[in-house]
Amino acid sequence: MKIKQALIASCIFLILLLSFYYVHIKFFRVNVVFYSAIFDGVLAALVATGVLLKTRYFNRLNLFEKMQMTAIWILVGYAFAISVPTVIDRSLSFYILEKLQQRGGGIQLSRFDDVFTKEYVKEHRLVDVRLTEQQASGTIVIRGNCVKLTGYGQRLATFSRFFRKNFLPKQRLLMGEYTDALTDPFRESDNQLDYECK
Repeated sequence: MKIKQALIASCIFLILLLSFYYVHIKFFRVNVVFYSAIFDGVLAALVATGVLLKTRYFNRLNLFEKMQMTAIWILVGYAFAISVPTVIDRSLSFYILEKLQQRGGGIQLSRFDDVFTKEYVKEHRLVDVRLTEQQASGTIVIRGNCVKLTGYGQRLATFSRFFRKNFLPKQRLLMGEYTDALTDPFRESDNQLDYECK
């Protein structure tokens, strides 16, 4: 009986999660897709927990089991946020599939650089989206014509570079060969550029 009650409560949570997400994206302003989807997941978990605590039908579940379900729901909400809307919104892999479909199912391999530099960045307003996300995350500030790291952004970039160099695969398959190129993508960067601001 407890399993049935837990499954019913979880179905209520899932219905709430999808409903809140749909209403949020259709009728409200969204600054960052990932953050808004997480908010929807937490809200759905809290409302479902309220139903769980206030409805007599779920009395067979003790308080510990109810709190455990709440924790699981929050994790499910997080997994949903990062695995569905955020991945589809940000994924270069999905973009490639959609672009191949748009172009009749195939694109010449030698033209993919053009697809990314001339179409992807423009069509997905990639620079605008990423700068908006970084501002909302508190990692950058924009002053006039200058984008600057905040202290938090500096720490995050340091961690990211450390992790990339030490904990990403040294033998990663890229277009038929194994390489460590992505553990240090700046290895061959041009340092003679004039776009820095102080």
